[in-house]
Amino acid sequence: MWWDERVSARFRRNLQPTLTYWSVFFSFGLCIAFLGPTLLDLRCQTQSSLSQITWVFFSQQFCLLLGSCLGGVFKRTLAQSLFALFASSLAISLVFAIIPLCHNVVVLAVVMAVAGLAMGCIDTISNMQLVKIYQKDSAVFLQALHFFVGFGALLSPLIADPFLSDTNCILSNSTANTSSNLPHIRKSLVPHHPGNLSHYDLPMKGMVVTRVSYAFWIMALINLPVPIAVFFLLYKERMVPCFNSSSHPLLSADELAMETRPTEKDDLSTAAQRAQAAGGHDDLFSCCQSKNFRGASYTYFAVHITGALVLFMTDGIVGEYSGFVYSYAVEEPLSVVHKVAGYLPSLFWAFITLGRLISIPISYRMKPATMVFINVVGVLITFLLLLIFSYSVVFLFVGTASLGLFLSSTFPSMLAYTEDILQYRGCATTVLVTGAGIGEMVLQLLVGSIIHDRGSYSFLVCGMIFGGLAFTFYAFLLFFHRMYPKPSADLDDASPDKPAITDDTGQYQR
Repeated sequence: MWWDERVSARFRRNLQPTLTYWSVFFSFGLCIAFLGPTLLDLRCQTQSSLSQITWVFFSQQFCLLLGSCLGGVFKRTLAQSLFALFASSLAISLVFAIIPLCHNVVVLAVVMAVAGLAMGCIDTISNMQLVKIYQKDSAVFLQALHFFVGFGALLSPLIADPFLSDTNCILSNSTANTSSNLPHIRKSLVPHHPGNLSHYDLPMKGMVVTRVSYAFWIMALINLPVPIAVFFLLYKERMVPCFNSSSHPLLSADELAMETRPTEKDDLSTAAQRAQAAGGHDDLFSCCQSKNFRGASYTYFAVHITGALVLFMTDGIVGEYSGFVYSYAVEEPLSVVHKVAGYLPSLFWAFITLGRLISIPISYRMKPATMVFINVVGVLITFLLLLIFSYSVVFLFVGTASLGLFLSSTFPSMLAYTEDILQYRGCATTVLVTGAGIGEMVLQLLVGSIIHDRGSYSFLVCGMIFGGLAFTFYAFLLFFHRMYPKPSADLDDASPDKPAITDDTGQYQR
């Protein structure tokens, strides 16, 4: 194997939980990308206007952010984390099954809000649990985790595509006038910005002929093995109520004896210290309690804030670029034909997925800090070249692919780097996931408003500014890393700056 035997052995010992967390993140990806292409058919199903249906985007994104904040609540025990993942992944399958039954836009928004809460919990808990298991070796496993997001995000539009309406899915007297514009309308729909499509008169009343229900039922079935896998892990760990008579760790007795035996390099791995190390990740509200601030240096807060700001910018770029690159391409000066421009968002997500796959072996050989530096510099240079060659359609496609590659590994690398700075004792996972979620929602709304007022060229200018800010915040993070207190035995136990005595055995902690 391309990694060393120690990491390989740790992976084999934690194979089942690792695969389970990866599969749950596939559910996350499956749920995050289906809404865009199916939104017009859902508009027909609910017989709502374009402006009304785009609120469904907001309900999902807002509750995803709320779920990310609340996800850390379930981290206190492994049982709570797994039950939350089981409920969340099962909720996603139920959401897919229920969506075809929603014939009112408000009901649909509520159902998508439930999906958003489930996705937020999955995002926080899966990242947090992998960091707990692998700690300083977590970078490669986080890269693999986020590959499954991209894989799910690529798969769901492919499933939906055969069932999307080629003509207006509400039959009325005005249907013929708008049918030829449906592909353009579908690719131009983004959260809260249907204003540039207001001149299209889509019928709201008539016979609904959409077949998109089949796509949702197929996705519900594809996702169903995920909650089953989480339930099997709960059963294996004897956490299902009817099987909780005895504790049964994933490691056998012989392996457990070998793993907990003190070594020359790890003579401090006592049970109490491992418990202390496991307590370093809280939900966002627990992180904000004053008791967690006692004895903390300013660099402790600075690392959390600058790390979250980097992801605020980079994940915000992902949201705004995938949302508006089509609209930018079809406007002057490029004036790309609608069918060709429609490949740009797919190309962007395809290279994000490819980049995450490539980053799995690279992250084992390269430090997370180096990968994040390459990513933010690459994003900045790509936007600069896109501005210089703004009249080139060919370079727009090249730049879209390049941007997807550079953005692909930013989140997992940033998470691994920040957690390593804090010695797995801070609230980095929850704060970074929340920061990324806020950025993806806020920057998309901001860029949409700017494009509406200033024109399509501002799309690239905004990306350049966000890329420059991401680089600046990362430079500050490097500075605060140098200032952050090094591990010291005489630090006060109550201080958040006290380094965790990590369990380097790879044991799956309960």
